[in-house]
Amino acid sequence: MNAAGIVANYNNIPFDPRPPMDPSGIRVGTAAVTSRGFGVGEMAQIARWIGEVASHAQSPAALERIASQVRDLCRAHPAPGIHVG
Repeated sequence: MNAAGIVANYNNIPFDPRPPMDPSGIRVGTAAVTSRGFGVGEMAQIARWIGEVASHAQSPAALERIASQVRDLCRAHPAPGIHVG
């Protein structure tokens, strides 16, 4: 997902039979996005992007398109206290 500008952690999910070193879930840092002022609509868009990344993981063009959209969203909601020039 990094190629698409989305950062997430691999995480275990409850009752996952897979070992902890091979988790099957991901964790999106909701504190990181809510502190930027993202709301329900933005979180829904992030979920759509994650689905697109999963469906088009081998398509550099799709990943770059998504990354561009992620950059636009982040520019519209800058991180508090961080000024990017």
